[in-house]
Amino acid sequence: MNLVRSHILVCTGTGCTSSNSLKIIEAFERELEAQGMAKEAQVVKTGCFGLCAMGPIVMIYPEGACYTKVTPADVPEIVSEHIVKGRIVQRLLHMESDEGGTATSLSETTFYKHQLRIALRNCGVINPEDIDEYIGVDGYAALGRILTEKIPPQQVIDEILASGLRGRGGAGFPTGRKWQFTHDAVSPDGVKFVCCNADEGDPGAFMDRSVLEGDPHSVIEAMAIAGYCIGAQQGYIYVRAEYPIAVKRLEIAIKQAKEYGLLGDNIFGSDFSFNLELRLGAGAFVCGEETALMTSIEGKRGEPHPRPPFPANKGLFERPTLLNNVETYANITWILNHGADKFAAIGTPKSTGTKVFALGGKITNTGLVEIPMGTPLRTVIEDIGGGCPNGKKFKAAQTGGPSGGCIPASLIDTPMDYDSLGAIGSMMGSGGLIVMDEDNCMVDIAKFFLEFIVDESCGKCSVCRIGTKRLLGLLTKITEGEGTLEDLDTIEELCYHLKSSALCGLGQTAPNPVLSTLKHFRDEYVAHVVEKRCPAGVCKNLLRYTIDPAKCKGCTLCAKNCPAGAISGAVRAPHVIDQSKCIKCGVCMDNCRFSAILKG
Repeated sequence: MNLVRSHILVCTGTGCTSSNSLKIIEAFERELEAQGMAKEAQVVKTGCFGLCAMGPIVMIYPEGACYTKVTPADVPEIVSEHIVKGRIVQRLLHMESDEGGTATSLSETTFYKHQLRIALRNCGVINPEDIDEYIGVDGYAALGRILTEKIPPQQVIDEILASGLRGRGGAGFPTGRKWQFTHDAVSPDGVKFVCCNADEGDPGAFMDRSVLEGDPHSVIEAMAIAGYCIGAQQGYIYVRAEYPIAVKRLEIAIKQAKEYGLLGDNIFGSDFSFNLELRLGAGAFVCGEETALMTSIEGKRGEPHPRPPFPANKGLFERPTLLNNVETYANITWILNHGADKFAAIGTPKSTGTKVFALGGKITNTGLVEIPMGTPLRTVIEDIGGGCPNGKKFKAAQTGGPSGGCIPASLIDTPMDYDSLGAIGSMMGSGGLIVMDEDNCMVDIAKFFLEFIVDESCGKCSVCRIGTKRLLGLLTKITEGEGTLEDLDTIEELCYHLKSSALCGLGQTAPNPVLSTLKHFRDEYVAHVVEKRCPAGVCKNLLRYTIDPAKCKGCTLCAKNCPAGAISGAVRAPHVIDQSKCIKCGVCMDNCRFSAILKG
């Protein structure tokens, strides 16, 4: 083993990779060799650190210095100053700490102070393509202990039950109960299956992708343990084909696990055998629903089926099947290594442990965060997220993607747990968290999610196929200034029909964004319908650009740049906009130097 005095960790998750982090790695390797430090420092490819807004990120240990927005051109200075001379490069440090000065490590920042990483514990710490590094952080210890000590499956299931872990894929069903049901189920030929749902389809969600890219072995080990518990010898990971880095690292991890005898026949010399295969999804959102996912694995069109029977009794290939999502599996080995009581002590009594959120939208610190259940939304928005940029006011947060609901600013102190979110008409979902500021139109937001649902509906049941399209038509009518108050009543009625009658979870939860915005932002709907006005100035057909004659200097810039020729006026005299010609593009406002253009 080559002992070195410095470790240079470079994020190679999708976000940082798209910002040339692989070229940064090449630059480090080249520069270390050139400056005679190749034997003194080691470059390590890691998964996501979480602070995606500041990527590419480079962490250097033992100092724990966190360099952000690094480019290949910065590498020679980092090597010569930090690695050779031991002097931290101040200009590249992440600029945040409780005192408002510089911080040398992420752990000192407000972004990390309120977090607790369990599912993400190894992301940004180990090289996901090296099984030895996973083993070095207690990887496969839980599986090895269970098999070598011959711990009964029921005892393992009891530990998961005691932890209170609930499924992190959206519904929040108790994980231990699902394992128990599948364990108790009787297969006609003794065959059972373990599946992993990595078909992450919510807009703005990238939690599962980051776990697979940064710590694939944690999922593989957990699936093997699940196979032992329920009596399955075959597992499938259903992963989006749009996640090429995750797919590649899963392939590498499965290959390494087989070479080490951690997958395959007689694992750890026991009589337990377990194999794992990947199945690539073709991008259909509905295949995130468990019955549609299993149908797709079977090679058929991905469509949901009525339940019961539930997959625990009759799932993949009509055999008892256990299905959990990536984040759920990522918690399993931590629970078994640290104890159910320790996990249950985190969060709230009914929502134990932590939850990973993909924080995006109108927020300063976009990225991946993992917080104890029950953490107030305010902490996530203001402390971890840094608030809305450009001094804008926080307006709402959408949780749960198209299946979730909008949380208004008035409820910003709502605890982030299953019951609290459900009580206000939202839901945890898989963990997407989209932040909106005062410039967002909530009617337009509801319309956006309905457009997504209409496009992704499989069309199997007419309630979803026709109902969501009808809902979208009514929302479009309102945003175009043609809606009526009767339309609002029709929308609510349609929403409740969908929730009660759609075949699968996609259709049943499709109305959530509409109902939550109607509940918390009804005044915006009324403004669109009655006043024919979009308060946020987003809906194009309801916009009106005018020129304030007191501020207009007659510079003619607006007229020269107007693509529709809708602005007229003499030089050094106030101009006017012909509303019949105006196409509401906003070019005039962009070019006005005197803030004379008004939008309303």
